[in-house]
Amino acid sequence: MYKHILIPTDGSKLSSEAAEAGVRLAKALDAKVTAFFAAPPDMPTKFRTMDEREQAARQAALSCLGAVEKAARAAGVPCQTMSVTSDYPADAIVAAAKKRRCDLVFMASHGRRFLRRDSLLGRETQRVLEASPVPVLVYRP
Repeated sequence: MYKHILIPTDGSKLSSEAAEAGVRLAKALDAKVTAFFAAPPDMPTKFRTMDEREQAARQAALSCLGAVEKAARAAGVPCQTMSVTSDYPADAIVAAAKKRRCDLVFMASHGRRFLRRDSLLGRETQRVLEASPVPVLVYRP
């Protein structure tokens, strides 16, 4: 069925839960995963220089992606990682799925940036659902 699953993560609690569930699905399907992180280009203003912002983005990516890698390793699931800097996370997720030739995107229903109590799905999740050429499985706890 599905052989290569893209798992976007932003490090939020729900995103981390979704990543673990995505790894479990990959294990059950004998699939591999690509963990994906899209760093915002405008890191918080406490960083004065571009080098400090880039370092913070790298650290955030390593932290988020490392958690998915660890879960995959524990489950015996092959895992690659990919990170980009993007103003548009949904577009970056769709582009990553195409580039890595994934046949499923497995993501949380809400991310860190766009959590609204009155919305059924997060804004970025909705955008991925609308734009993805491959199926998107939305994780809700």
